[in-house]
Amino acid sequence: MEDQLLETLPGAEIVLAGIADLKEGRMSTDALAVQSAAPRLRSLGFEARSAEGEVPAAHRLYQELRRELGDAAHSRYNAILSRVASFARAAERARAS
Repeated sequence: MEDQLLETLPGAEIVLAGIADLKEGRMSTDALAVQSAAPRLRSLGFEARSAEGEVPAAHRLYQELRRELGDAAHSRYNAILSRVASFARAAERARAS
């Protein structure tokens, strides 16, 4: 899939930034979001490594958001994961056509 097309997909601002962060060894919220969807993203051909350690990436993402946002973490967590899922669905559709 072309980079120009990828940038237009919903959630690209999270997924593409998260992939770049993972490549650079940065564990940002975007990187954690990508790791939480790594198997699905890898099936689409993206370089998305899975989380290491005992705590799943989705839990680490929530913990990070909770530290940053307090009680507002839950809605932001859901929004981030929803955007990542939207990206994956759109990428699946684009790949199929």
